[in-house]
Parts: sequence; structure tokens; C-alpha cells
Amino acid sequence: MTTPRSPLMIDQFLSPWQAGQFRGPDGSLLIEPLCEALGIPRLERLDTLSPLPEFVQLIPIAFARSKGMLGVMHPTHGPTLVIADLTHRAHCDTVIRILRTPLRIALADPELLQAAINSAYEQLGSQTSQTLASLDGQGTESGGLGVTVREDLLDSGEREPVVKLVNSLLFEAVTSQASDVHVQPDETHVLVRYRIDGILHDVHSIPKALQNELLSRIKVIGQMNIAEKRLSQDGRATVEVGNRSIDLRLASMPTNHGERIVIRLLEKDSRIETLSQLGMSDDHVTQLRRLIQFEHGMLLVTGPTGSGKSTTLYSALRELNTRDRNVVTLEDPIEYQLEGISQTQINTKKGMTFASGLRSILRQDPDVIMVGEIRDNETAMMAIQSALTGHLVFSTLHTNDAASAVTRLMDLGIEPYLVASSLLGVLAQRLVRKNCPLCTSHYSPTSEELRAVGLEEPATGTFAKGTGCDQCRHIGFKGRFAISELLIANESIRDQIHTHASAAQITRTATQLGMQPMRESGIEKATQGLTTLAEVARVTVSIG
Repeated sequence: MTTPRSPLMIDQFLSPWQAGQFRGPDGSLLIEPLCEALGIPRLERLDTLSPLPEFVQLIPIAFARSKGMLGVMHPTHGPTLVIADLTHRAHCDTVIRILRTPLRIALADPELLQAAINSAYEQLGSQTSQTLASLDGQGTESGGLGVTVREDLLDSGEREPVVKLVNSLLFEAVTSQASDVHVQPDETHVLVRYRIDGILHDVHSIPKALQNELLSRIKVIGQMNIAEKRLSQDGRATVEVGNRSIDLRLASMPTNHGERIVIRLLEKDSRIETLSQLGMSDDHVTQLRRLIQFEHGMLLVTGPTGSGKSTTLYSALRELNTRDRNVVTLEDPIEYQLEGISQTQINTKKGMTFASGLRSILRQDPDVIMVGEIRDNETAMMAIQSALTGHLVFSTLHTNDAASAVTRLMDLGIEPYLVASSLLGVLAQRLVRKNCPLCTSHYSPTSEELRAVGLEEPATGTFAKGTGCDQCRHIGFKGRFAISELLIANESIRDQIHTHASAAQITRTATQLGMQPMRESGIEKATQGLTTLAEVARVTVSIG
């Protein structure tokens, strides 16, 4: 870092001609020689400097981003305007007039500065409680509500109070890694809850006086009809937090205390994990990788809503997504964008169902087909016929265990011989919460915890649980991973399918042949200190 002779004041700028002498062939600013020539500080780190509150509150983030500038408090130079280009004299003058504060100049790398700008406005965006306090329980004018297709949650600007409130709620949900936001009117207030790691948490109680404006603003974001309050509606939108893009799926429903709205948060650019990163046992990962290398057949993933079925299928598709394969999906909704894969959104109102979409896909010369869910006989029959005619088919079912997927297909009207001929395997799974790595400590499980998962005392293993800290919001858990059971459709299982065997009979046979039941998979993770026995019991209670 160059030692500055004296920091530049705001009125000491380069002319465009002078600045041109410090630009490279591609037009980028040559920071090192510029700082050395002018004797100004070049800041190599901005994460250690506090943003000026008045800058973040008064300067819109869109302006800060486009002009490349941020006000910070420097320990040596005091209030400092960090910029990426010394030719922006007029813009800096504008900032000075707004802030009414003398500022010194410092230079920083443009990418470093943009990251600092996002971070500074994130801190402002998280102030939901302060926004609520400023509203003081009073209703606000709704005239400022306008249709917004793409909302930047960090851009507070000159917004209506209710707009700031909704942005703060969504921002807080995103940064808390919530999957859903519940806005639930009650008799005396509006309860806001976030679903984090599969569990709902009460986070805010909003005054009843704000209910109409709050719900109207949310519906405007989702491009829903704000005048229609008697019927359920669906909506969607995209919001941005820094350089992250979040898809919102909204669903409203009338209740006796007013409309309730649930917002599903889907990060568009979320990185798809590999199968080995999902938390399943090494044996299951190895067996799954072997199954997805078959050229044809059907692999099912089962479990209740929110058990990670789609994530597992995305991980499998990621490993199969090579240039020599044509991979096509049918989804409702498309949760993640997969580069190189053709993804189709189901639209039942327009006649695009899983069954009709599957018929169209078969004319696209696919190698691998992913059908988001098998819901009816027509879809099940089309999926099985696809698997029998040279395609590798992935799909999901809502069943409690792996063997029940077989009987569910038969309940949908599929003949046993077709199931036996097409099925490669069934993966049943649940998501369990992971012990927080920062506050985990060893403990001895109680007799009640042991009995809940069918263990006898004394239990052996390294048991642990989180005690709660700021990192995990004092819950004791941070993140989730999958526990599973994998039913391989070998000759013995196919024979049982042919004879209309029950799910219990198929499970017994598979267990005798080496299948590890899901609860045992969870207990194994608990004995390794990754989760708790109580958590395993909670997610496998329907299995017994």
C-alpha cells in the first residue's frame, strides 16, 4: 500500500485527459501508479471500515453502485468518500451537498467497492424492528404502492414506510436463510413467521392497523389483484439482495381475520451440491451413482413436502449433465436454474401438465428426463413407458418410506409387471437439522430420547447438541442434511412386486438383503455428533 503524502480533499480531481494517462489498454484505471503520483490512500480492505450512516440513509444504493462510491469512517482520515474513479467530480459534489459533511478521498478497486456497498446497505436493510417502531402502529397511505416486477431489497431510498417494512421483512428472511415467510393475520395483530431449517419461528408481531397496507404491498410485489380478497391467488416476483437474485412464489388465502400470505423464497443462483455433499451415507452415494449411470429405467425419490427431494434430483442431474446427454425436466415450480439443461415450467391453466409435457419431451430426443412429481395415473404411465423405451427417468412421490412407493404406483393403476420392469430403485429421505458447529457440546441422551428411536441403555457413541449462540439464532442447529433409505430393485424385490407384496413385506426383504432403514441412518448420524436423537425421532415419527 502506498504511503499517502496527504489525502485529497473533495475538490482535488483529475481531468479526463489527466486520468487517461493512468488507464491501461482496456480502459481500466491503473490504481497503483495513480495513487503513487497523487499521494492518496489506496484502500485494499473495506470490510474493516464502518459505513457512514448518513451516506447509507440518504444516498440511494442505485446511485452508489452506478457511480462507484461509498462513505466510510476512516480511523486516520475521518469521514472519507471511497471511489473507484477520480473523474466523477460532479457526482461527488452531489454527495457533499446531500450529506453536508466535508469528506476526504480514497481509491479502491471497483469490485472491492461494490462488495462494500452491498454490505453497507445490507446492514440498513436488516432494521425491521426499527422500521416497525417508526410506524408506531399507525396506518399508512397506500397511494405510493406501484407494480414492481423486480425489487431491490437494499434500495430503501425515498420509499413509503410500508414499502420499507416489507423490504426489511424479506431481506431479514433471506439473510436468515428462511425457505418461507408466513404473514398470518390474527384478531389483534399480524404475525410474521420464518421457516428456517424446516421449523417455523415467530419473528415479528405487526400492529393490526398496518394489516391492509402490508398485505396490499406484498400482493403488488407478486402482481396479484389487491382488490380481490375473497379468493385464493398465486403470484411471483424476483427480488435482489446485493448480487443475489431471489425468486418469490406467493400464495394468498382468505381467513376469518383477513388474507394470509405465504411466500416461498428460491435463490436462483444457489449452487447445486454434489450427491456426496447432501449428507447421505457413503454407501448410499455410491449406490445412487451406480443407479444413475443406467441408460434406461426409473429412479424415484420419496418423502413429504420439504424433505429435499428436488435438491437430490438436481444433484443427480448435475452429475449427469454432460455434452453427450440431452437432459430435460418438467417442474412445478422450477426451483433452480441448471445451465445446459432444458427446464420446462408446468402451467395447468394453459394445459401444460406433467402428462402432456412428458408427451412433448419424448419428441425432443431426450436421454434423461426429470418429472417433478408423479400425481396421477396418466403421468405415472407416461413415466414408466418412457423408462421402458430407452430413457432414464427421475421423479418423486409423496410416501413415508421407500417400499411404499411401489404400492403407491399400483394404487395409481399401474400393473405390477410394469413397475417391476421399469423400476431401478427408490430413495426415501428426510432432512434433519445439523448441530451448530460453534456451540455444540457433548451430552448423554436421556432414556426418553433413546426409547423414542428404539435404542436401549446404555447407548454408545459420541452424542452432541448445540447450546445456542448468535450464529444459530440461539436454536442450537444450523443447516440441514439428508438421512435416507435406498431400496434397490433387484431380482428378489421384483419377484415380490410381481406377487403384489405389501410395503411391509418389501421392506422386510430389502432389510434382510442389506438395506439400512432411514431411522437407523439417522441414529448413525446422531452417534457421530452431527445431530440429536430427538431430531431423528422428530423427522422419522411417521415411519416408526
